[in-house]
Amino acid sequence: MATCDDVRENVKNYYGSRLESSGDLQTSAASCSLSCRPVPTSVTDALSQVHPEVTKRFFGCGLPFPAKLEGCRVLDLGSGSGRDCYAFSKLVGQSGHVTGIDMTEELITASRQYIEYHQKKFGYGKPNVSFVQGYMEKLSEAGIQSDSVDVVLSNCVICLCPDKRAVLQQAYNVLKEGGELYFSDMYASKVVPDHMKEDTVLWGEGMGGSLFWQDLISLAHSVGFSTPYLVSASQIEIYNSELKAKAGDVSYASGTYRLFKLPQSQVVSEATVTYKGTVADFLDQLDFDSSHCFKKDVAVEVNGEMAAILQRSRFFPDFKIQISDKKWSSSESTPQYCHLNPFLLADKLGSSVRQCSKTSN
Repeated sequence: MATCDDVRENVKNYYGSRLESSGDLQTSAASCSLSCRPVPTSVTDALSQVHPEVTKRFFGCGLPFPAKLEGCRVLDLGSGSGRDCYAFSKLVGQSGHVTGIDMTEELITASRQYIEYHQKKFGYGKPNVSFVQGYMEKLSEAGIQSDSVDVVLSNCVICLCPDKRAVLQQAYNVLKEGGELYFSDMYASKVVPDHMKEDTVLWGEGMGGSLFWQDLISLAHSVGFSTPYLVSASQIEIYNSELKAKAGDVSYASGTYRLFKLPQSQVVSEATVTYKGTVADFLDQLDFDSSHCFKKDVAVEVNGEMAAILQRSRFFPDFKIQISDKKWSSSESTPQYCHLNPFLLADKLGSSVRQCSKTSN
């Protein structure tokens, strides 16, 4: 079995030198998972202003851009070419800050070349983005302080990491209380067999290291996060016939989830919440995830965990929250997680991603 260091070295080689652009990937993973609503104008505008050379070497599989990033301190895990970091740089504004971390020296060096370009492009007096080389399983060693980040984001790189528990634990540690991990990644329809994990190309494509989607839920809970909330999803198509044969009966989907760091000792109660219509780009309704759509001035009953998220997160000023006398416990009944299945959501949205690859067979 390959060691964590072996896996990291293979990924570095795969993305640092073997791939020139996202078109070299053998799956549709570089396409976006589809949301229930159109992408906000602020996000498409920010992405359109990213330097073309940065966008060319983007390898992500989703569009992890949560609402209300103005003034936030953001950490991008596996920042790659820096595309998302520079878009986040626009969205957080001059008062916010974005840090990108990646283990691949070539990509860090390349991304740093465009810091001044984007600073001037956005009209900032000083840069609000920085890039550090390091491992997302070892954020403290890279100089990322505990309880210092508002939002941790990631775009299709956790599937490339051999120790996913460490990644989630480190993300949890650096987040402030009420902070959020919002990320897109590849997920498998079943537990990926060991022989697939040993294949360097399958791992480089995200297929060998993809989590069985249900395992994300137990993993998130085990490190202290809230339940993961599914935002968007798409089926992933495999272009390469050889890789498709190796995958066998394992299917893949791109899913975007959001998880929150909540107080461990808090007694949570159910609540009635009313959205005020105050989040930019979401004046009429806030699509929080695929199961929660909050319309302006419409009262909605939510369970204790969602009530705690809205109370403790950056969204607190945007809601009127009336706490119920009814206490809530996640252990009261066996939870049903069908609504968190990215394959079901992708089918519902009809979002099988189709994208040509210049190296497809």
